[in-house]
Amino acid sequence: MAHELTSTPPTAALASPCDSFAGSVGGWWRDAVIYQVYVRSFADSDGDGIGDLRGARERLAHVAGLGADAVWLTPFYASPQADGGYDVADYRAVDPVFGDLADADDLVRAAHALGLRVIVDIVPNHTSARHPWFEAALAGVGRDRYVFRPGRGPGGAEPPNDWESVFGGPAWTRVGDGTWYLHLFAPEQPDLNWKNPQVRAEFDSVLRFWLDLGVDGFRIDVAHGMVKAEGLPDIGHGQQAKLIGTQRLPFFDQDGVHEIHRHWRRLLESYGPDRIGVAEAWAPTPERLALYVRPDELHQAFNFQFLNCAWDATALRTVVEESLRATASVGAPTTWVLSNHDVVRHTTRYGAGDPVTGLRRARAAALLMLALPGSAYVYQGEELGLPEVTDLPDELRQDPAFLRGDGQDGLRDGCRVPLPWSAEGPSYGFGPAGAWLPQPPEWAGLSVAAQTGDPASTLELYRAALRIRREHPALGAGEAVEWLDTPDGVLAFRRRTEAGGVLVALNTTGADVSVELPVTGEPLLSSEPVAGAAATHGHHDSAAAAGAVLPSPAGEFDPEAPGDAAKSGVLLPAESCVWWAI
Repeated sequence: MAHELTSTPPTAALASPCDSFAGSVGGWWRDAVIYQVYVRSFADSDGDGIGDLRGARERLAHVAGLGADAVWLTPFYASPQADGGYDVADYRAVDPVFGDLADADDLVRAAHALGLRVIVDIVPNHTSARHPWFEAALAGVGRDRYVFRPGRGPGGAEPPNDWESVFGGPAWTRVGDGTWYLHLFAPEQPDLNWKNPQVRAEFDSVLRFWLDLGVDGFRIDVAHGMVKAEGLPDIGHGQQAKLIGTQRLPFFDQDGVHEIHRHWRRLLESYGPDRIGVAEAWAPTPERLALYVRPDELHQAFNFQFLNCAWDATALRTVVEESLRATASVGAPTTWVLSNHDVVRHTTRYGAGDPVTGLRRARAAALLMLALPGSAYVYQGEELGLPEVTDLPDELRQDPAFLRGDGQDGLRDGCRVPLPWSAEGPSYGFGPAGAWLPQPPEWAGLSVAAQTGDPASTLELYRAALRIRREHPALGAGEAVEWLDTPDGVLAFRRRTEAGGVLVALNTTGADVSVELPVTGEPLLSSEPVAGAAATHGHHDSAAAAGAVLPSPAGEFDPEAPGDAAKSGVLLPAESCVWWAI
């Protein structure tokens, strides 16, 4: 049963965020690297084939060792699991498949002990159809908590309007008394009516429940969707909504959502300056997205324009410039993300059918992302270079979009295949038995154990990149980049501070390119071996690989100086990204 409007968790006021976290002054989230854990597929502790909170807690050392600042957990609440837990039946209970509330408490405490903050998902646009509120609504009680409408046409047999579900088919389902309820996603996910003050009060209570338990913030699912246009007007065409789209729609990105987020910002700040809200908001332009992160609203918003960008130097530069300009206009940090649990993994997206090309581009894109000003999100498994699994048997798929047949391509299961931790065992270390989705045999060689210590591996590239990013003052921080002139297909920019600078060059072409750049010495890091540079494309214990041996100490660079250092001819490997200290 869902608890009603209570704010005290069943365990006493628990695990406050650690005061010793680095970066709390000025906003730790402004340049944080946040690691996404898809709980079902991260680590299984009990052998049922499904990841759980205890398994996640036992593997947190991997996230801390990678160099992340925080972990974001996908929903683990009580749920019938019609949509991977995004159909919540009780927002204050842990689903038994993932453990119990004590496991959540243990995970928060363990993360804080490792220096990791914890962000949890909140799902405010809809509940599960099994939520007590909706079950009561079907019985005629509290129906105004949801969006019910009479149908159109003879006998009300047609839906109230022409809205379509993101997962395909009509966004309306008829109930026994002949009325219809709205569900922008699956029928098992009825939309809440945010005009009802009971809904607002309930979510205040839910947020306080988890803040009292010690979480550091919330990723707000469908943060752009709680408010619908007055009158629920027809759209007039089909193919309306994708999970990540740029359409102007009467059920997404309505101005009324911002009052909700302002209220939540005040609630978060009542717990101190370090608790944050992150908007999963799909806005048609960077300018509209920036509205979600105005100073009195949320702290971050996912930058899906960057995720959707093609592997093209001109397009990438345009997205970076537009993103930085939009967030700078409201004084917020930009976020960068390449993959998540809703999209095809970028190793496969970039590859266009060639896994070797895809991996090279994915490694380069990771270094580009981690060099840009703002906060970066890493989806579990991208640090291993995992590809999308495209050949899952139909009978094993669980994505409701796939099951409905015509929504969101039905491909989300392929990015949710459980992680390989070792080269042995029935699920490559994911758990003591098999996994809820089968892992390809070649994933044994991509496991954490197989890649650890291999200087050419993607895992060690990520470890080195996050270590250098944490140590170098010009990586991550700030609000702008300084572009340099480069040949077609190549991007180069500088980031400069009083404490030192960095130059980043990305070659998106399929051939090595000679570029004149104001750099000297060996690179800090490169996604592919650079001719003449000593072992800098992965993690090494040598000082040179860590960027400590440089002809020009970083502190001697004057960020106000108008001139450039003498330019050197650099041969950029095909489809690579390179960092230099300047």
